[in-house]
Amino acid sequence: MGGHPYFYSVAYEPDANAALQKLRRREFEAGRYNPVIMFPEFPVDENTPAPGRQHGSIEEALEAAQEDGTRSILDLMRVADEPDFFVAARLQPEELITVFGMDKPTEEMVQDNFYELLETIERGQGICFAIYENDKPTELIFAGYSFD
Repeated sequence: MGGHPYFYSVAYEPDANAALQKLRRREFEAGRYNPVIMFPEFPVDENTPAPGRQHGSIEEALEAAQEDGTRSILDLMRVADEPDFFVAARLQPEELITVFGMDKPTEEMVQDNFYELLETIERGQGICFAIYENDKPTELIFAGYSFD
């Protein structure tokens, strides 16, 4: 079995870690994680199934998912500058330039280069970066790969 990609877009806020924690809580409460939904659908929108949480806490959901991981944002616990397991690493300007040709990618650029972007992520790890409109950050992107 291989890792499964997951990705989310949320309204931009300067504190990426706070945005991550809100997103984790939202997806936990919605029940959009393995083992509640074995393979959650992406992108998440208002039509995405939300059976509700089935565990007492995010930690219990992580335990229940075992080595597969939750195949969702629940697998990323914090934002940091360096890649690591359970971490959404901030993409640095030079990494953004390599993938998008500039350090302030637009939504269209992300859509056009999505699969190339996924190649930058290792199993059990994630990334975080802002997308821009008229040179202003509008959204944060979180993406990752499940462990198995």
